[in-house]
Amino acid sequence: MKKFLSLTLASIMVLGLVACGQKAAAPASDGAAPTKLVMCTNAEFPPYEFKDGGEFKGIDVECAKLIGEKLGVEVEILDIAFDSLIPTVMSGKADFAMAGMTVTEDRKESVDFSHTYQTAVQTIVVPVDSAIQGVEDMYGKKIGVQTGTTGDIYCSDDFGDESMERYSKIIDGFQAMKSGKIDAIVVDDQVAKAIVEQDSSSFKILETAYAEEDYAIAVKKGNKDLLDKINTAIDEMKSNGQLKAIVDKYIK
Repeated sequence: MKKFLSLTLASIMVLGLVACGQKAAAPASDGAAPTKLVMCTNAEFPPYEFKDGGEFKGIDVECAKLIGEKLGVEVEILDIAFDSLIPTVMSGKADFAMAGMTVTEDRKESVDFSHTYQTAVQTIVVPVDSAIQGVEDMYGKKIGVQTGTTGDIYCSDDFGDESMERYSKIIDGFQAMKSGKIDAIVVDDQVAKAIVEQDSSSFKILETAYAEEDYAIAVKKGNKDLLDKINTAIDEMKSNGQLKAIVDKYIK
């Protein structure tokens, strides 16, 4: 669901700002494998990653921990802004990013992606009394998205930057729409369902899908050893039903 904005000077500056003091697990000086991997995510994206009483939970969190178990390492979670995830992996301050991240050609220029572990749908959410029935009705409207996501890029391309309202936390967009500041939100369908279920008197999800996407794990370009191990773990989780069990726990 999420598409990283093209790397610019601003992106490069982020490298020095995000995750200050956080370092990905470096190989031991004697050649031994690391005992910890750092996963960066944006814990504002239920049911994939979110905080519950200070504890990280969600599909991606449980999958990452299970991958860690299979690799024999501890997984440390680093919670940062979504548009800082790829720069953080590129800088080596995290070993991998897992945050409902869509595989795109632009992102593949910056990082390597694992095998797909989940397929998602970008959906449109509007106020319950909205006259918007589909994409064709969104022209000339104010559209809310989470900064740096594929929803951000798709809508910018389709409707123009002047139509966009960007939020670092998508829940802020829902609050803005509730107060009449924007007309629609484009977001992952499972995130939409989780929020709309809590306030169905205010919001509704349109039946027409906006886009379909594949989610995967991002690692630093050239880190083939880690990528191969993650792919092996994902394939095993798919074949033995562990991945499905985790997804079913959060998505009914």
